[in-house]
Order: sequence, then structure tokens, then C-alpha cells
Amino acid sequence: ARSLDKLYNFADCSGLHLIFALNALRRNPNNSWNSSSALSLLKYSASKKYNISWELGNEPNNYRTMHGRAVNGSQLGKDYIQLKSLLQPIRIYSRASLYGPNIGRPRKNVIALLDGFMKVAGSTVDAVTWQHCYIDGRVVKVMDFLKTRLLETLSDQIRKIQKVVNTYTPGKKIWLEGVVTTSAGGTNNLSDSYAAGFLWLNTLGMLANQGIDVVIRHSFFDHGYNHLVDQNFNPLPDYWLSLLYKRLIGPKVLAVHVAGLQRKPRPGRVIRDKLRIYAHCTNHHNHNYVRGSITLFIINLHRSRKKIKLAGTLRDKLVHQYLLQPYGQEGLKSKSVQLNGQPLVMVDDGTLPELKPRPLRAGRTLVIPPVTMGFYVVKNVNALACRYR
Repeated sequence: ARSLDKLYNFADCSGLHLIFALNALRRNPNNSWNSSSALSLLKYSASKKYNISWELGNEPNNYRTMHGRAVNGSQLGKDYIQLKSLLQPIRIYSRASLYGPNIGRPRKNVIALLDGFMKVAGSTVDAVTWQHCYIDGRVVKVMDFLKTRLLETLSDQIRKIQKVVNTYTPGKKIWLEGVVTTSAGGTNNLSDSYAAGFLWLNTLGMLANQGIDVVIRHSFFDHGYNHLVDQNFNPLPDYWLSLLYKRLIGPKVLAVHVAGLQRKPRPGRVIRDKLRIYAHCTNHHNHNYVRGSITLFIINLHRSRKKIKLAGTLRDKLVHQYLLQPYGQEGLKSKSVQLNGQPLVMVDDGTLPELKPRPLRAGRTLVIPPVTMGFYVVKNVNALACRYR
């Protein structure tokens, strides 16, 4: 109970909503879920009037390997129906959100598990969840983070999940509930470095492009090396990246056409693009920009700088640049970043620094330094798609 109190109070005072995953590994002799301890927890949290959403288990495809007891998709579906029936008589949780099944990488056996789950319990969950891991944590090196082949693995997974979900519950929300750059808790001095940001930012752009509007990050603090703040609560590079993304990027995705990049691949050779450009309406909660502004975010994995000229209605608009680069001697392995040349550090324990843009005059070519990422707000475009929610 004390652990739940601490966790809930942290989420509550941070303005976050808590999703609690109940233990699915307590099993009856017939392999059905033993819900007795979960019921005690539900009753306790209801007595405290805690506003919580629920889940059951984590990566059910690994249960046999980790605990010697496999659970198939249809049994997992029955377990979720059982959880739903536990929630309904509890007044505060009768309409609580339920998420799952939080499967791992969608290989053949995992897709079969998801298929069985969706057939039995697809309608009971508010969003279908899965986890994605980019690299095996035991063999990672800094150059792995720059491979475009790696960046593309997520896109293939999204399509596989969408195919199963849309077979049973067309239009059901899909969430990427856990994303880590490297497995086994990440790799020290890499998963928490500037280099890991390329995968993180590309993940955010790719998911939004394919209609997935929620991604949950592993993890905020302490566990492994994929976290957002260090042991002294100082923000790591992915924290600053996430903060800029939240401040500048709105939920509406825009199509991008880049002239000069669309080349015809030669037979047997795939051209994988090292310059990635995503566009959204600027976040309408950001009062520095009027509605109708557009934010581009750009990843340059080339070893050379790239120049981008805005065309059409964007050509003569003022642009605010937020360029993130590593800070210090470690280069891509750095755990500190600079914004437009200024190191980003907390002012004090409770105060973030001002995230100051660099204004670029209207019509100026955007120069993207080698192996960097940045955000570019095109001001006062008055884009029709961005004027209204």
C-alpha cells in the first residue's frame, strides 16, 4: 500500500495519469488468472479514491521463458474479461480505462498470441499496446544508432500490429507502450547519450505519421540506462528532446514533399534516406506562436551538412531554429546537449532554463549540421490545416 501511495502521489503532483499493470503471473492450477491479490489492491486504491487506469501483465509472450508457464492469446483474453468484471462493481473503476496486452516484438508467435487475444477480448481494451526494442543491448556501439535500416524496423512492426487489430476491432487505438533503444535495460554511456536521440525522435515522427498518437517511454528514472534523468535528477539528452517536442509539436501531422530526395533506386539496391523531415502543426498551447504556424523536425544522419530551402508559401516566412547538438568532448556519446550553441542545464532544482530559439531571416536556407537534429518553427504561415483544432 505504501508503494502505491508514493507512486500515485508522484504521478498526481506531476500532472500525470497513472496506468498500473497488475501481476498476471499468479495462476490457478487450470492456468486461469488468480485475481485475489489484485482485488485487494483494487479495493485499497478505491478506498483512497485513486484515479487509475489498469493493465494486466507485461510481455506475455515471454512468460514461458521467464517463469516456465505459457499463456496463450485466448486465455489472456479471458483474464482481461475477468479483470473487467472485477472493475465494474467498484464505483470509481466501473468506467476505468483498460489497456493491453502489452506484447513484445511482433514475431510470428507473438502475432498469433495477439490474434487470439483480440478474438476474445479486443472489445474490452481501450487501446491495444505493444513494446518495441531497437537493438540487442549486448552488442551495441555508437554507430548502430545512425543506421537507417534500424530506424525502419518500427514501421514494419506497426503494420503487423495494425493488420491484426483492424481484423477484429477496426479503428481501435494502438499505443506503443514501451520503447527502448537497447534491450536488457539499455547500454551504459550509449542509451542515455545524444546518439540515442536519433532513434527516439524518429520514433515519435514515424508513429505520428502512421496514426499512433500515444508512446510511453521506458523509463523516466533509475531502471537501466534508457532513462530521461540521471541519478541526480539532471535531465539527459532525450529529456531535452522530449521537452522541445512537447512544447513545439501539435498532434496534427502534415505531409512533407522534399524535391531532390526522391531518387529511383537501382535494381537490388535500396536507398535508405539519412535526412528525415517530419512536419506538424505547431502546438496551439504554445503562446509564442499563433495558430497556423508549422513546426518541422529534421534528423540529419549524414556526415556532411545539408541545406534545405523552404518553398511555396513557406518561402518568405520567419523561422525559429531550435538546433540540438552534443555538448562537451564526448561527441555523440555526450550526456549533455546545447541548444543553438548554449548548454542546457537546470537553473535550480525546480526551474528549467528558457528554451530560446535562434531567429532565421525570411527566405534563408536552413543549414543542418552533420549528425544533428533540430526543430524549425515556420511562423505565421496561416496554414489552413493548423488554424483549427
